[in-house]
Amino acid sequence: MVKLIAQTACSGLLPKTIGTVSLTEVDAGPVTLIAPHKGQQKAVSAALKAAIGVGFPAPNRSVGTTPRAVWCGKEQALLIGTECPELGGAACVDHSDAWAIVQINGADASAVLARLTPIDLRATEFKRGHTARTLVGHMTGGITRLGAQSFEVMVMRSMAGTLVHDLTQAAENIAARAELGG
Repeated sequence: MVKLIAQTACSGLLPKTIGTVSLTEVDAGPVTLIAPHKGQQKAVSAALKAAIGVGFPAPNRSVGTTPRAVWCGKEQALLIGTECPELGGAACVDHSDAWAIVQINGADASAVLARLTPIDLRATEFKRGHTARTLVGHMTGGITRLGAQSFEVMVMRSMAGTLVHDLTQAAENIAARAELGG
């Protein structure tokens, strides 16, 4: 009989430290996509706030730490780190195994991501708590700024290997450039 063993999306691929950058997989816990029904976003936000202390995020924002809500598209958010409370005014879909989530920390974190995404990651433009659906390499994903030198990148689970490869290659290129003094 075959025994199946549950593995994370980046199992065996991370953690890594390359130059000044560390790449680690995030154990997000429960992840739920929340899509409020038409005209119900304020009520859903109030219900979330009352139940877990975090409301529905504005476009291109994330709110909270654990749990947290991350905007992920027009009138949609991902609730991360807790079970979703009963929300009568929204469609709620379990996405717990759907995402590969990688945290990038270090002095060159924004330089690494700048090689993979067209968005402006300067701290003056993309501040802590900002999030964007964007290209990451050739994949569609999400990038959230967690701190001055810290980001979180989310792609669909099937793209985990590609994400780690692209981040590793970009980090190696940045580290090699630093070694050469430029």
